[in-house]
Amino acid sequence: MMRMFDCFVGIDWSGARGPYQAGLAVFMAEAGDSAPMRIIPPNQKRWSRHEIASWLQEISATRRVLAGIDFAFAYPVYDMEGAYCGYFPEFADSPQDAAALWQLIEEINQAEAYLYGGAIWDHPDLGAYYNAPSGRRGAKFYSRRRQTEQAAKAVKSPSPTFNCVGPAGVGTGSLAGMRLLHHLADKAEIWPFDNQPAGSKNLTLVEIFPSYYFALAGIRAVGGNHGKLDVLNKALSYFGAKGLPAEFSAGGPDFDEADAAISAAALRALAAEPAIWKPFGAAAREGWIFGVK
Repeated sequence: MMRMFDCFVGIDWSGARGPYQAGLAVFMAEAGDSAPMRIIPPNQKRWSRHEIASWLQEISATRRVLAGIDFAFAYPVYDMEGAYCGYFPEFADSPQDAAALWQLIEEINQAEAYLYGGAIWDHPDLGAYYNAPSGRRGAKFYSRRRQTEQAAKAVKSPSPTFNCVGPAGVGTGSLAGMRLLHHLADKAEIWPFDNQPAGSKNLTLVEIFPSYYFALAGIRAVGGNHGKLDVLNKALSYFGAKGLPAEFSAGGPDFDEADAAISAAALRALAAEPAIWKPFGAAAREGWIFGVK
C-alpha cells in the first residue's frame, strides 16, 4: 500500500548533555520537488530535543508527516556468528522488544534532564556493553552490527550502535533518541516496529543515516565536503529536489544542516517506493535505516 505524506522532515540529532545543542538541525521538504527549507528553532538560535518533539506533534496535528531522525532506533539482537542473543547478551533482564528497550533506557536515565542518556554508562550491569567516553570501554563491548548496518555497508558503513566515542559514535545520540521514542510511542507510528496501516497516525518516525544518502548520490560526506553548496545541491538533485539558494550556508559544527536537508529530500524520494516499506529480516526488533535495501 502506497503511503501518502504532506511533508518530509529531516532531523540531524545530537546526544550531548545540556538543554540546547548546536548539532540539532531540522529541515522540511514539501510534497513535490521544492528545495528543503530550514526550520528555525523557537529561540531563533538552537533547538532542544524537547522542542523538536513538541514541534513534530504540533505540525502533525494537521498534516501527515514523515520525519527521519539520525540515530539508531534499537540495538542488534544477533552476535557476530549470527546466533540470537538479544540486545544485552547474558543480561537476565534484557528487553524482548524495542518498546521495552526504550522504557529501560528511560528508567535508567530518569534523573537526567533534557533526554540525555549517558547515565547508563555507570549502570553496574549494562555499562559493560558500551564503549563510553573517558576511556570507559566495557568488557562486553564489541562491534556487533544490526542487519540494516550490514546491508548498508555496500554503500556506506554506519558506526556500531554501542559505540559512544568519536565523531562517528552514534551511541550517545541513540540513547537520547530512544528516550525520545519512548515519549512519542503513543503519538507516532515508529517504523518498522509498529508498521501500522497507512494513515493510522499523522506522524511517522523513521531512522535515517545522512551519509548514506550522500553516498547514494556519489558524494563522500567527509571533511566538510557535503557542506559546500554546490556539492549539497548536486546531492539534492539526485533525489529530485531543487537546489538551495546561493546565499545558503550550512550551519552546525559538522555542517548538520546539510545532513538535515539531504535527509528531507531523500525521505520524499524514497517514500514513494513501495518496496522501501516492506519489513526486512530482524527489522521488527532491531530497526532499519530508511532507504537501505
